[in-house]
Formats: sequence, C-alpha cells, structure tokens
Amino acid sequence: MTAPARREMERGNTMTPITEHEAGTAAAVEEHPHGHPPYLQHHFDTPQQQFESGKLGMWIFLATEVLFFGGLFVAYAVYRNHHPEIFLYAHQYLDKTLGGINTVVLICSSFTMAWAVRCAQLGNQRGLIALLSLTLLCAFGFLGIKYVEYEQKWKHGLLMGYYYNPQEHEAPHAESAPPAHSEPETPPPAFQPASPDPGQDASVEERSTIPPAAVGPSGLASENATGGHANNRKPANVHIFFGIYFAMTGLHGIHVLGGIAVIAWLLYRSVQGHFNADYFTPVDLVGLYWHLVDLIWIYLFPLLYLIH
Repeated sequence: MTAPARREMERGNTMTPITEHEAGTAAAVEEHPHGHPPYLQHHFDTPQQQFESGKLGMWIFLATEVLFFGGLFVAYAVYRNHHPEIFLYAHQYLDKTLGGINTVVLICSSFTMAWAVRCAQLGNQRGLIALLSLTLLCAFGFLGIKYVEYEQKWKHGLLMGYYYNPQEHEAPHAESAPPAHSEPETPPPAFQPASPDPGQDASVEERSTIPPAAVGPSGLASENATGGHANNRKPANVHIFFGIYFAMTGLHGIHVLGGIAVIAWLLYRSVQGHFNADYFTPVDLVGLYWHLVDLIWIYLFPLLYLIH
C-alpha cells in the first residue's frame, strides 16, 4: 500500500483529498524512513547542524595547513636573516613577469570561486557550472605557467641541494656583475680613517657601505662570499635559496592539484543537480580551501620574487 493510500485510510471518514505537497512529502518520508532530506547524514539532527559542523571541521583543517606552511616560512626567515646575500643574488633568476601573471590568475580564480558559492546559495545551477569551470581553467593556467618556470630552472641547472649545477651565465638582472671567472672590483669606500690608531695595523682596508652578512650555522656562507656588493658577486651555496623555492612553491603546487581534484568533483555533482539553495555545503567548504591556496601564493610571490 502506498503512503498516500495509508494517509487516506488514517483520515477515516474525512473526505478531504490529499494535496500534491502532502503526497510528495509522504513519498519522501517513505524513501527516507527517518524523515530527513536525502543530503542529511544520519549522525546529524538538522541540516543546519550538519553545515555548521562541516564548516568547523574545514576551519580546523585550514588551521593545520597554516601550521604546515608556517614551518617553511620560518625556515625562509631564518635562512634569509643569516644569508641575505644568497637570496638577493639568487632571486634574480626568477621570472617576475610569470610570477605576477600567476598572481593575477589565482586572484581571478578566487573571485570566480566566491561567485560560484553565491550561485549555489541562490540555486543558480547554470551559473555554478560556468564559474566552477572558469575556476578550473584558472587553476590549470597557473600550473601551466609554473611548469614553464620549472622548465627554465631545470635547463639552467638551478635546482635544489645536490642537483644544483648551474651553467656558466650571469644573473639576468645583474648587469653590473663581473664575469664569474674574474675578481670583482673593489667597492667604493664608505669611509677612510683620517689618522689610523698608532696601535692598529697601518693597512686599514676600505669598508663597503653594505654590511657583511652573518656567517650562518655550520658555515653555510663563507666569509669570503659576504663582502662587497651582494648583487654583484655570486655568494656560496646559492642552492639554499632554490631548495627553499622548490619546497615552498612545490608544496603549494600540490595543493593546487588537490584543489583541481575537488573542484572537478564539485563540477560533476553540479551537472548532476546535487546542489541547490537548501544544500550547498561542499561548494562553500571547497571555496574556503581555495581561498587559502590563493592567500599562500600572495605571500610567496613577494617573498621569493620581489627581494630587495
């Protein structure tokens, strides 16, 4: 016996017909015996409770991601503080134009993702599908540009650690840098003592206006590599910078790949019509994750590409 028939029998002698809304509600109850919407999981009492729990879980996950990247940012700060000459010299091999384009691409993708969330909240399925597709297109564009950058580093041997084996060429923006095989010119003196102390050695060396960098732990930067103008002289252990560069941008790229996977999953479900004004939790949570990916790159770009 169908649910509408049972409801008609329970009415007894009442001859009031069952409305279409009542019949639809009864069919939904019969399909889901516990009387809840199909997207509500059994361990939640209401859709609102499910939404708030999911959002809390996503914020906790994002906090762990911030701690994860925070370790790399701390390593960056420590090494740059101890070896500024390495970062000042090596960053000239990065392509600021490609990095800037990637920054614009990710900001645009963050905008389209936020707009997609709004379309899901309003039940605009066509807008949701279109904006998720644009977000995916931006994500693939970001990875494509990053591949071009990585290919340049690979060809020139500008890799991390043991694999660092650069070709004999100057930094692209160090026009005043002397050839690698010649000794750099003595920088102009900052000051010269008028009358040296009699108790001091008479051969007082001229000092540069740029203070020498500190010698790092375990002798990572030799004292001979810290004198003179940092952007005119190739310091020792340049591979330290590229190790940090590939660690930070590579981990960020992995997160972009993860974002592509979940956005593609959202797009598939959107085409199936799973999201509407009553249920858009997955779109909202993936949007939060994608904004974090965008925010991390906004910090990486100036720290790695715009060193002065």
